Amino acid sequence: MPGHRKLGRPTAHRKLMLRNLVTDLLREGRVMTTDTRAKEARKLAEKMITLGKKGDLHARRQAMAFLFDEDVVKKLFDEIAPNYADRNGGYTRILKLGPRRGDNAEMVFLDLV
Repeated sequence: MPGHRKLGRPTAHRKLMLRNLVTDLLREGRVMTTDTRAKEARKLAEKMITLGKKGDLHARRQAMAFLFDEDVVKKLFDEIAPNYADRNGGYTRILKLGPRRGDNAEMVFLDLV
């Protein structure tokens, strides 16, 4: 099934891992992770920023249901989303770092543009 990666984890663990990754990305602005995790987290992060651009109460409640930290939701709606008001997608980028020592997994930085 194209566009759907299982990442070697059960469904609940995979969803929680990606929610944590997106929450940390929006809090810090940049996270270091593996290439496949970054590609999956990118989709969810861009959806959260799109919700932030809507800015209404329903979008805020949807973001609260996904993200773990209320402070991150406040930052998303007040600081991050207004920066992308005139941009139609492409809010994140992936910078390749090279292989990880140990298991040779491709490591990347996932950061906000």
